[in-house]
Amino acid sequence: MASKDTISHFPLSNQHAQRNKQADLNTVGQSILGRGEVALVGAGPGDVELLTLKALRFLQQADVVLYDYLVSDDIISLVPSDTILVCVGKRAGHHSVPQEKTNQLLLDFALQGHRVVRIKGGDPFIFGRGGEELEVLAEAGVSFHVVPGITAAAGATAYAGIPLTHRDYAQSAMFITGHLKAESDQMDWSTLARGNQTLVIYMGLMKSDYIQSQLIEHGRHPNTPIAIIERGTQSQQKVFKGQLAELADLAQDAESPSLIVVGEVVALSEKLAWFETQASQTTTQRQSA
Repeated sequence: MASKDTISHFPLSNQHAQRNKQADLNTVGQSILGRGEVALVGAGPGDVELLTLKALRFLQQADVVLYDYLVSDDIISLVPSDTILVCVGKRAGHHSVPQEKTNQLLLDFALQGHRVVRIKGGDPFIFGRGGEELEVLAEAGVSFHVVPGITAAAGATAYAGIPLTHRDYAQSAMFITGHLKAESDQMDWSTLARGNQTLVIYMGLMKSDYIQSQLIEHGRHPNTPIAIIERGTQSQQKVFKGQLAELADLAQDAESPSLIVVGEVVALSEKLAWFETQASQTTTQRQSA
């Protein structure tokens, strides 16, 4: 038995030999996308290296790829040049494809016998409307696959040095969408405003003032640490940090796609931040007056 003061040595020659035989990614796994089938694929938060092997296999087998604006250019560049690319994204202030049109395109391409990949940023089942698209396919008898992706709440926070949970600061994490209307808001703000939890808000920039006021009104302390992560995991990542009382002001400096994080764990980014862009890390810190 090794003592506490020594480190056991293990033979490494076999490991080194294996590393020299780098695997061809196309030989990893056995997933096959058949003709007339659809693969609903999560692209992850943006960093191309966070794409799963299964997602890559399906992208390279597809005849048609339908993608949205949240899928990074680096990931789209992995699609073979002879594959049909169809943008069906939705973005404020830009031409958007209605959801019904996207559903119909998926169905039409599949019924024509094409191998179809529908790729979405993050995970298709977390605020991605992936379930709605698959319902249409299921009702038409079209076979499909689902490939999960790393959702932005996990990826962007990790690259910002913010753990979603921590024994000392957060025993739970909650994800919500920021597409809120005051007149029809059914959110349980008392639950969302609880301490010792992390709240992550997708697509919340435009409603940041409302979110800020509701959280404070329902008990969250105005000095609670917050972060807005813009283009998380990508080379253009920016992290805006401050306090809950400053959320609306900070949001004016951020651009979509951005993620809002509320909770004591945000303060840990001061010591846990690790990701730097190729140029320089762009972190904007606002101090309270």
